Amino acid sequence: MSEQQQSVAAAAAVAKKSPTDFLNHILGRRVFVRLNSGIDYRGVLACLDGYMNIALEQTEEYVDGELRNRYGDAFIRGNNVLYISTA
Repeated sequence: MSEQQQSVAAAAAVAKKSPTDFLNHILGRRVFVRLNSGIDYRGVLACLDGYMNIALEQTEEYVDGELRNRYGDAFIRGNNVLYISTA
């Protein structure tokens, strides 16, 4: 297989990933979570479920981009989550 064919195959494999694949891939990594209220949380993704309930470790809370609190562990109810991304 040529280098170009490998590149196309790799791009196709990435395109077929679902949001669930992404979330499973980032377990144990630092993430950024934005809530519907505009408050941001950064921490290590410990676990999540099908309702997008999120458990974070080493959590930092940011309001208007300013660090407000640090928590050891935090639980965020899924219906409050606007989005989650890698930090």
